[in-house]
Amino acid sequence: MEHTGPLAGIRVVDLTAMVMGPYCTQIMADMGAEVIKIEPPRGDDTRYISVGPEPGMSGVFVNVNRGKRSVVLDLRTEDGAAALRELVAGADVFVHSMRAAAIERLGFGYRDVAALNPAIVYTNCYGYGRGGPDSGLPAYDDTVQAACGLPAVQEMLTGTPGYVGTIIADKVAGLTAVYATTMALFHRQRTGEGQEVEVAMFETMAAFMLVEHANGAMFSPPLGPAAYPRAVTPDRRPYRTADGYLAALVYNDKQWTAFVEAVQPAWAGPEFATLAQRAARIDVVYARLAETFAERTTEEWLTILRSLEIPAAPVRSLDDLFDNEHLAAVGFFQTVDTPDGPVRFPGPPARFSRTPGRIAGPAPRLGADTDAVLDQLRAAVPGQASPMTPGETPMRSGSSAQGGWDR
Repeated sequence: MEHTGPLAGIRVVDLTAMVMGPYCTQIMADMGAEVIKIEPPRGDDTRYISVGPEPGMSGVFVNVNRGKRSVVLDLRTEDGAAALRELVAGADVFVHSMRAAAIERLGFGYRDVAALNPAIVYTNCYGYGRGGPDSGLPAYDDTVQAACGLPAVQEMLTGTPGYVGTIIADKVAGLTAVYATTMALFHRQRTGEGQEVEVAMFETMAAFMLVEHANGAMFSPPLGPAAYPRAVTPDRRPYRTADGYLAALVYNDKQWTAFVEAVQPAWAGPEFATLAQRAARIDVVYARLAETFAERTTEEWLTILRSLEIPAAPVRSLDDLFDNEHLAAVGFFQTVDTPDGPVRFPGPPARFSRTPGRIAGPAPRLGADTDAVLDQLRAAVPGQASPMTPGETPMRSGSSAQGGWDR
């Protein structure tokens, strides 16, 4: 499929696995980049972690690796490493999610790669940044959520530490890796200089959590603990209505005045008239609103609140998103024909008037593009010896097809 989008013409060599790095490169593929996913002989572990139409094609893998090409290389062998060096020489971006020591052992640290291609943008996707005492520790979304304070915030809400119901650390770090990499590409466009980029999940999530929760702790001396009160009150939850649940936020003074005039709750006296007053007594405000919202149906409240331009929404399930009228109207889902039948992907959420992105194609089967990609390398350098015999995967003779790299 022809590549379109603002990153058309950019070639990405992708040595990432699981979700953080693949989500980054999935977005780049949607935006037109050619992404060559380098996998060990056993493949990315996410191929096997959820339901799918065939083994090795789980739903999680298929979504975060759509539109990429899969090349199987055993980088512990000289043939595999030689093939990757050839790919690196012609790439714009190199992204990996191995720990620093592991990528260095394989011979593809930044200095090694920059020696082959000084203009390359080289992005490290780590759990913890280099230079700190936790550098090199293994990391997954759950452990990074814990380290950045998310379960402690959940404890303020529920009384028990808990993870949020999505792999938020992986995804926020993946988004950060996208913008960091494209910023480095912008710098290269202006100057011709490549550079090394480091994105660590822990540091990313610490910054993410402290956007609002730094609060009074930012100042010297501190003016209060690190927490944004409105976000951590236990009463901040969807309101029960007469027949279901409703999310609503009667927030600024204009919205509050309109709500009080239209609904006339007896409890909404002058002590709640300003945003500052309500913020100081947010627990009481939420509790009183909960009593009021219980008096009418969800649809009745939606009619009232939307007429007042107060943000409100019904509580929907994940499955409801696939039948959502708004998402259908804006063309959010994109159907792609795959060897296993049509797949409805959630499409790129960012829109471009001149260079629209799109899902470049289905996720690849393991090693599906190895021969084609390496044949392109041979064709680009006439007369150069092939790093392998035709049709042969570049693995050490006798190595297990289930082998993987040390991450």
